[in-house]
Amino acid sequence: MTGLDAHVVVCRAAFTLDATLDVAPGEVVAVLGPNGAGKSTLLRTVCGLEPLGDGHIRLGETVVDEPSTGILVPAAERRVGIVFQDYRLFPHLTVLDNIAFGPRSSGRTAKQSRAAAGTWIERLRLGDLSDRKPGELSGGQAQRVALARALACDPAVLLLDEPLAALDAGTRLDVRSDLRDHLHEFGGPTLLVTHDPLDALVLADRLVVLEAGSITQQGAALDVARRPASDYVARLLGLNLLRGSAHDGDVSVDGGGTLHVTDRAVRGAVLVAVRPSAISLHTQQPEGSARNVWPGTVDGIESIGDRVRVTVSGSPTVMVDVTADAVADLRVRRGTEVWLSAKATELEVYPG
Repeated sequence: MTGLDAHVVVCRAAFTLDATLDVAPGEVVAVLGPNGAGKSTLLRTVCGLEPLGDGHIRLGETVVDEPSTGILVPAAERRVGIVFQDYRLFPHLTVLDNIAFGPRSSGRTAKQSRAAAGTWIERLRLGDLSDRKPGELSGGQAQRVALARALACDPAVLLLDEPLAALDAGTRLDVRSDLRDHLHEFGGPTLLVTHDPLDALVLADRLVVLEAGSITQQGAALDVARRPASDYVARLLGLNLLRGSAHDGDVSVDGGGTLHVTDRAVRGAVLVAVRPSAISLHTQQPEGSARNVWPGTVDGIESIGDRVRVTVSGSPTVMVDVTADAVADLRVRRGTEVWLSAKATELEVYPG
């Protein structure tokens, strides 16, 4: 099967994208990053909507863009399947004809295109929808139709641009699970752009973090989630990320404070990641087994789903997740003096 090998360089007046990416056959790679990081530009170069300034893009052994040799294969001639954020289904065509459009536009006959569409209608369980038009579909159904249309083209690579962003929260959960199964049945490389960390963690085998045009971290989804390398990744995943210097099990945190960790071997510049739910909030100095205890002042309170996130300024400053009942019981509000505690075993420390 075909893999994706890309070194993407695009230079603009105030922005340069320079990223190297390899996606193996059958692998799903999620690209995460803040707005303006270059995610959409990366997708546009792979599918042929924007030429490279330098570098190369190869689909298997086929070079589709390489400025140094003058090779630039037009978008229509690249075997690339795309699922857009808003799906972009043709409103005047039925589900069957929407799916058949892909193979038809690549040169197959109407009969061949409808046969290919029928295969994907069956595989994605769309049989009872084949005669409907997009306006008659739910968000989840439209997402499956868009995926079927992309796959019916027999693509060498599949590109997904925020494929679940248009769905409501309830539908998103079910569609995410279905999409994961469909993606892992696809034999080619899949590149997924998303802002949602849960989409990335559930759907992808590997994460690539793009910030200001450069890749700042990549690796297995769980490794990136456990050991974020930048403040953006930590915020995205809802983690506290602290920088400091380690020596003999103690970390002197930049900005003040000392934390005790279980790894006594790590030394020098380090990062410490800790989940907000792993930090306990107290109104009096606690006694117990936690080695890390420090005072602070409540600086902010925010409701997040079924929990409350409390930002506490101190040495160090951290986010703490507690229940709404705990906030009421402790009578916590902005300006309240509190104590924090965290077990050393809950702190993930690694070279920074």
